[in-house]
Amino acid sequence: MRAYAITGAFGIDNLRLVERDVPRPGAGEVVMRVHSCSLNYRDLRMVRGEYNPKQPLPLVPLSDGAGEILEVGEGVTRVKVGDRVTTLFSPYRQGGRPTRATIGKNLGGPLDGALQEQLLLPEAGVTPMPAHLSFDEAATLPCAGVTAWNALVAQGELAPGDTVLTIGTGGVSIFALQIAKLLGMRVVATSRSATKLARAKALGADFVIDTSANPDWSREVRKLVGNDGVDQVIEVGGVGTLEQSLRSVRPGGQVSLIGVLAGVEKPLNLTPVLMQNIRIQGVFVGDARVASDFAEAVEDAQLKPVLDRVFPVDSVHEALRFMERGEHFGKVALRLWR
Repeated sequence: MRAYAITGAFGIDNLRLVERDVPRPGAGEVVMRVHSCSLNYRDLRMVRGEYNPKQPLPLVPLSDGAGEILEVGEGVTRVKVGDRVTTLFSPYRQGGRPTRATIGKNLGGPLDGALQEQLLLPEAGVTPMPAHLSFDEAATLPCAGVTAWNALVAQGELAPGDTVLTIGTGGVSIFALQIAKLLGMRVVATSRSATKLARAKALGADFVIDTSANPDWSREVRKLVGNDGVDQVIEVGGVGTLEQSLRSVRPGGQVSLIGVLAGVEKPLNLTPVLMQNIRIQGVFVGDARVASDFAEAVEDAQLKPVLDRVFPVDSVHEALRFMERGEHFGKVALRLWR
């Protein structure tokens, strides 16, 4: 079967089409025919060798896939042949407290990911796909969507009328905007692009801030929502934006630390965290329970993910470079061989 794998050395140009053995499920396992994948910034960093430089190669990248069950092994009861499903980012994280034994076993590194025709998984490593979504749309859910739901709902303790600040307009931030509006919250969206801010406004953002024109944008946040600040920040920038996020959140509020797009190392004054009782909560996607709850909410609300572009799988290098340039709004998908 066909797959794309990072071979020899890291780098987008070293992602190559390869032939692999067709998987066969053992007891408790399923084979998923992958129809579509989506890209996350983590995938780009993995391909470039930045996420884990010690990752053994070859590696099939990408954690997010949507497709159908092709074959099931002995004892499988959760799914059947023909079921439409999405991958679970951490296929061994089923619920409860995360453990070192399960939180590090993730698709697209260190485990082989979804950029292949057929994917072998434990039966608990897939989530039923919302019926109203296409495979391209459903492939956007496993990381970005589940992460946003986990931050706002499972760990957010937010209520209708609360205010959420989203940083940028990538996959997690746009899902957070959609979820927050679905649940009756106010949203402040930030971006350096006026065009992207107009699109965020059209999606329901109550306030938008051009951070290129407002480098000290936390002042603008508090001016718009009230001097105390927002209830939660969806923080995808890392230390490059964290100081401004801490100034934007109210006393007792939460900063959900999700990404490091703007860097991982920089001097940071932690006094506001202590003096204003701010909670910084790391959000590393979510477990099977969170993924299932999110999928049900998407189906109940008939929510449609925001897909910027869908590339054919043989244009995977172009798709990764498109993400690398930061041109996307929402999600980028790959349509596999059909």
